[in-house]
Amino acid sequence: MIALDSSALIAYLEGRETIAANAAGLVLGERQACLPPVVLSEVLSDPALPANVAGLLKALPTLPVTDGYWERAGELRSRLLAKGLKARLADTLIAQSCLDHGVSLVTQDRDFRHFAKVGKLKLLP
Repeated sequence: MIALDSSALIAYLEGRETIAANAAGLVLGERQACLPPVVLSEVLSDPALPANVAGLLKALPTLPVTDGYWERAGELRSRLLAKGLKARLADTLIAQSCLDHGVSLVTQDRDFRHFAKVGKLKLLP
């Protein structure tokens, strides 16, 4: 399984020709995509999202929240902030979901590079 970030998923849904959007399309086509819960919430928050697309997204596997998740996410964010790095809460929760399940993240959001550096998050492409 490979997790999709909102940035890559939205770029794919909008038909943009980016490396991350193409990677998201490939992962979806291979039926290897999963979503961190925060990503599902972010994408479903769009009031203009067509109902059929929402249905397809809801059908994708969602990474479950495991015991100690919130504590680990807080500690991860604390490590980044202590180094003076940007660590948005939603990004932290997405990164921790991926780390907990040992899955890579397809994203075009450069902020995740900090989680790769400090938390060993695997990023694609």
